[in-house]
Amino acid sequence: MAYKTSDFRKGLRVQINGEPYIMTSMEFKKPGKGSALYICKLKNLLRGTTLDRTYKGGDSLEEADIVETDVQYLYKQGTSYVFMDKVNFEQYELSAEQIGEDWRYLKDNMDCQMTFFSGNPIIMTPPNHVELRVEYCEPGAKGDTSTNVRKPVKVETGGEFQTPIFVNEGDIIKIDTRTGEYVERVKH
Repeated sequence: MAYKTSDFRKGLRVQINGEPYIMTSMEFKKPGKGSALYICKLKNLLRGTTLDRTYKGGDSLEEADIVETDVQYLYKQGTSYVFMDKVNFEQYELSAEQIGEDWRYLKDNMDCQMTFFSGNPIIMTPPNHVELRVEYCEPGAKGDTSTNVRKPVKVETGGEFQTPIFVNEGDIIKIDTRTGEYVERVKH
């Protein structure tokens, strides 16, 4: 199937030269004369690179063979991360390069979303928020009440995040995986 320019929108997944792309932005322009222009930014889902392309009204792009499914993170094996499909129990491995910085959020048995291109896993997306136990941090300075004072903490996954100074070892903190930022301290 092909998408016509009238179908172009942010989030559209297309295939260019045999590789999957996601449309990260699309701007429509109608000059005084001539055909309409569709100015698009496209991100390569395999390499993370971006393309700036302009299409004329009536152009089309091929639909990418992309499927998303729910998976569960099982464990790390060498430099690979192993996930299991929650429906058919099939296991998939992604390399450290494919996971990128998202390894900081992965806890055993965590539910994630996996993106497949032509039947092969290419991207893992953690939930929007994760709760992680603080394993190590420096104590906050007594009497330091200035706003927005931050300190690094190390969490159970081995990842490091910036948190307010009142966070202590043993606390559970909520992190937004889309930004990597501290959200709140969780009370259990």
